[in-house]
Amino acid sequence: MILSSTWYVGALRAAAVSLVILATGCAATTRTINPAEDTVHYDANYDFSDKKEIVSKFTDSLLNTTALNRESGKPIIVTYGIANETSEHINTGGISDDIRLSLIQAGEYRFVNRAQRKNALDEADFQYAGFVPPEQRIIEGRQLGANYILAGTLRSIEKKQPKQWRLNKRELVYYSLNLELTNIQTGEVSWADRVEIARESKQPIIGW
Repeated sequence: MILSSTWYVGALRAAAVSLVILATGCAATTRTINPAEDTVHYDANYDFSDKKEIVSKFTDSLLNTTALNRESGKPIIVTYGIANETSEHINTGGISDDIRLSLIQAGEYRFVNRAQRKNALDEADFQYAGFVPPEQRIIEGRQLGANYILAGTLRSIEKKQPKQWRLNKRELVYYSLNLELTNIQTGEVSWADRVEIARESKQPIIGW
C-alpha cells in the first residue's frame, strides 16, 4: 500500500504539533510566594506554613503567660533547641530561632546567645592578649546569666491506607510540638505548652 505524499506531510505536521504541546505541558514554571500568606499544602508533610503557625502560637502563649517571675525585670532565656523525633528531616532550629526573634522584637524577654559563647570568649582573650588598648577592652565577667532554659520536642505519627485496590492514596500525619521553660535555679518547669497539627492528604495513584 503506497501512502500519498500529502498524507505523509500531514502526519509529520500532526506529530510536530503533538510534540510541541507535550513539551509545553511538561515545562517547569516558578512563581514567587508570599510566606506571610496561607499556602496550599501539596501533601500531608510539614512545610513552612506549619512553622509560621507554630511560632505564632508559642509566641502568643509566652507573651501572655503569668507563670514567670517578672519582678526583677525581663526574664533572660537561653535556648537549647527542639529535638526532632519525627521521621522527616525538619530543621527545628528554624522554629526556635523564629520564636526567639518574635520575643525579642516584642521587648518582653532577653536572650543569651548560647551559640556565640565560645566566640565571645575567644574575642575577650584576643583583646586581653595585648592587641587592643586597655581603655577599649571589654570588662570580663559581665555576661548575662540566664534564668530559664527554653527547649522542646517535635514528634509525629503517620498513618497510611492499607494496600488495597483504590483510585486515591490517602495519608494522615499528626505533629505534636511540646515546648517548655525550665527555671535554671530550681529546675522547675515554669511554663509549658503544646501545638498540634493534623493533616490528611489524598492523591491519585496515577497522575501527571
